[in-house]
Amino acid sequence: MTARKTIFVIGGTGAQGLPIMESLTAPDSDYTVKILTRDTASDRAKSLASLPNVTLITGTFASEEDLRAGFTGAWGAFVNIDGFNCGEKAEIYWGIRSYEIALECGVQFFVWGNLDFVYKESGYDSGFRTGHYDGKGRVGEWILTQNKAAQTAKMGAALFTTGPYIQMVIAKRTPMAPKVIDGVLTWRVPLGRGAVPHVDLGDCGHYVKWLFDHSEKAAGLDLKVSIAHVDYDNLAEAFTKVTGKPARYEDISLEEYWAEPARAAIAKQPAGHNADPLDPATMSFQDNFTGFWNMWKSSGGNEGVIRRDYALLDKIHPGRIKSAEEWFRREDEKGRLQGLGGLWDRFQSDSSQHVIKGLEDGRKGRL
Repeated sequence: MTARKTIFVIGGTGAQGLPIMESLTAPDSDYTVKILTRDTASDRAKSLASLPNVTLITGTFASEEDLRAGFTGAWGAFVNIDGFNCGEKAEIYWGIRSYEIALECGVQFFVWGNLDFVYKESGYDSGFRTGHYDGKGRVGEWILTQNKAAQTAKMGAALFTTGPYIQMVIAKRTPMAPKVIDGVLTWRVPLGRGAVPHVDLGDCGHYVKWLFDHSEKAAGLDLKVSIAHVDYDNLAEAFTKVTGKPARYEDISLEEYWAEPARAAIAKQPAGHNADPLDPATMSFQDNFTGFWNMWKSSGGNEGVIRRDYALLDKIHPGRIKSAEEWFRREDEKGRLQGLGGLWDRFQSDSSQHVIKGLEDGRKGRL
């Protein structure tokens, strides 16, 4: 029997990490997983500890000692640093150090949890600057460049590039969280005629396991995933088709978006809650998410700033979610089976849930 390969994971308790850990520890998996977490007593950590072949390590990505302890003895690594915890500047530093220390410790295949380097993709237009995207994207591009050097040939590397989770369109306190207005579920966002390449969290596990299962083939690959470029007229139509309840998309200006009281209250706060607000490198929520919406406003029809190769994704994951309607239908059925009610029922009872770990934690986690 072939010995299991060990994968060290940073970001295992996050929204993306949970389904990825389930996939890496599934019955058809040949991996054991070491997960770095600041709090082994948290509900999310306990949930992961109940999975087979999982070990929790107490520590932080912002510690070389903890990184060495995790990378030592591991064949592979999946590193997804929470930029909303540390901020863009620290993510760039610790992303680079994670790669370097993994190489130093003998890791053979390294997967970086990535986002699009939109500032570069836009032709370095400052209106598109999005700190939590650009921080990851810079590190990702650097990793693929390093991966070509003779000194780093002993460790393959790939990027797993995602985007806004489709779960965020019905979750609490996300940038696109809807409200029921006059009996109509309404998404009021500054998207224009653009589109968001939403990602299904449930598909993430398949993609990341594929990268590790095909490490030689995947080395040097930037796997950019999405269910589809979703325009929000289509999103509203899909919700109505699945639930039979009214929904609409209302395009608003950035000024209207930031005038909403809950957003106005945090607009000037650091996007990364542990970032120094006095550091000129720190982006505010408003600056960060203004670039975020400009990015999607300019990505309609998979022909703009941010694009995806859906033919490639169909080859890698033929059973992937391919539309907002398909996802709504699955989520509606799942909620009913879990006793949460259908999608419309959740909004009527205000029982929609958090998706993003940082929001669930009240943006209070330490580095």
